[in-house]
Amino acid sequence: MGYPSVERRRALAAAALGRESGVPGPDPDNGEPLRAIAGEIKDISPHLIIIENPDGAEERLVIAPWATAWHGKDAAPADLPAGSMVILRTRDGRVVERIWADTTRITGTILSISGRRDLTVELDCGPHRGHRTVVIPYRASGRLQVRHPKFEPGYLFDAIGIRKEGTSLAMLPATSQPPYPARAVPTPPPAYAGLQSRISGPATWSDTFDQEERGAAYPMLERSDTGCPDAGVSCTGLPYLAVGSLLQVRNLCSQRNANVPVVACGCVAGRFCDRCVECDTSPRGRVVELSPFSYVELGGDLVKGCFNAQIGLG
Repeated sequence: MGYPSVERRRALAAAALGRESGVPGPDPDNGEPLRAIAGEIKDISPHLIIIENPDGAEERLVIAPWATAWHGKDAAPADLPAGSMVILRTRDGRVVERIWADTTRITGTILSISGRRDLTVELDCGPHRGHRTVVIPYRASGRLQVRHPKFEPGYLFDAIGIRKEGTSLAMLPATSQPPYPARAVPTPPPAYAGLQSRISGPATWSDTFDQEERGAAYPMLERSDTGCPDAGVSCTGLPYLAVGSLLQVRNLCSQRNANVPVVACGCVAGRFCDRCVECDTSPRGRVVELSPFSYVELGGDLVKGCFNAQIGLG
């Protein structure tokens, strides 16, 4: 997903600008840290989960009495099937409070729709992610189409679902669909002009990062830097940055902060001039797209799809 030499790029940029290179990671003043862990369920009970992490090592974690889970719908943690790929949010590094099983997000431009009951949707997910096929089960089609009133080719699509037997099933709308075609993004207000020290807007997540990566995709990257002809599009007055820059991301709902490295081009996120309504209503325009680990460790819920954020330079 990312580009090489991200840390070296950041160090060189700091030297050129005459300032210290920031340190990636959560703000130590956040209080009790949240930690994201990924793996495959080997065994689970109401009080204990055993997973195999991406390195092949086994981890045994305590499930808190108040823990909740999601696997296409809300579920008791003990009901999750063995073999599911999960992301866990933990406190103290070992106590699990939230589990997302086989969770995926499908974001892109609709190319075609077929089917009568279960719908098959072909999406263009941008030059870095290619095309993707998603199935909308009949039972989920009503709530998805309510939030996607322009359910036709050329319009944007954003849903959260699960991976099942190699197929992506869309279960919930991630946000409300913007009313314009994907290639007709509104221009940013002239008052912004990228001059603010901190900019507010929705922060979202994508599962196209490496599994345990902590990083961000950002819309306003130099096209020559990314090799992406679709970069540099946003309805928010974001400043241009280079790959390797550090973003200070603040979750206005959880009041958690982190320095997150820009590791990829967010050209698809930049086409969404939408709002987030978690804990308050944000200004329009996605300001950053986070990896699942960064999103979860900032207090985000993968099922809700966004949180109100402020970003600045780290």
